[in-house]
Amino acid sequence: MFDRRLLLVHAHPDDESIGTGATMAKYAAEGAHVTLVTCTLGEEGEVIPPRLAHLAADRDDTLGKYRVGELAAACEALGVKDHRFLGGAGRWRDSGMMGVPSNDVPGCFWRADLDEAAGELVEVIREVRPQVLVTYDENGFYGHPDHIQAHRVAWRAFELAADPAHAGGGEPWRIAKFYLTATPKSLMKRAAEAMREAGVGFMVEPVDDLSYGCADEAVTTEIDARPYVSAKLDAMRAHATQITVAGPWFALSNNVGQRAFGVEHFILRAGAGGPCGAGVPYDEGGLGEPYDRETDLFAGID
Repeated sequence: MFDRRLLLVHAHPDDESIGTGATMAKYAAEGAHVTLVTCTLGEEGEVIPPRLAHLAADRDDTLGKYRVGELAAACEALGVKDHRFLGGAGRWRDSGMMGVPSNDVPGCFWRADLDEAAGELVEVIREVRPQVLVTYDENGFYGHPDHIQAHRVAWRAFELAADPAHAGGGEPWRIAKFYLTATPKSLMKRAAEAMREAGVGFMVEPVDDLSYGCADEAVTTEIDARPYVSAKLDAMRAHATQITVAGPWFALSNNVGQRAFGVEHFILRAGAGGPCGAGVPYDEGGLGEPYDRETDLFAGID
């Protein structure tokens, strides 16, 4: 088997564990080189435990510095040994949610020059030479400015890294496959039903009315990483300022319970799709038939 190299671009510490933790742990355990690039320190995160509330009140961005340690512990839980902050730790600041004053703070990631930020990622790409890159969709899944910017930066770097005319370190490198993380609507509906039954939370709006989530038919790739869901949960526990974990459930600062899934979904944005296989049955966290989805992010790469 060829030397598999996977690059993931996430906006803040904890995003990697929530959205792609099981997949990262699976590929790391199987011997792939997994590189995580995080774009900010998450300085604007809402702190959940009262014992750590002082971190959010500190004007010297103590929270961001603290979250560096949380991220290191999460990477250890996932078996990921190669982690970098885009441009170095603290190069770009957490922008906060869309429409808040921190969107306009000098140095926030939302205001980053696209080519400058992409240039930093190009250096990582040309060094690591990944065959596969994973990041968010164009809406950053739920409209967070840093997630949207992470998508833009990753896509621009994907283009520039393969361009011999682009200045930068290392030889040009063409990434074979560019993936977007995906949360299918049917999975969200099942999670909402399970939450109601377990009494751990509820969705305020009907799933179909939410502005995020994708249609099942949009999903191209389904990764069965159920054996690694415990590693995913351990990684989420490491992000104690941001996530509360209880069994298979977790909650963010909104205190709405969510299920931590060991089956994670993706949409192939660029590159040739590979062979498809039998997906995970519907009642075990998969999308069910028809089984016409890739089951490996490296499918079709020689």
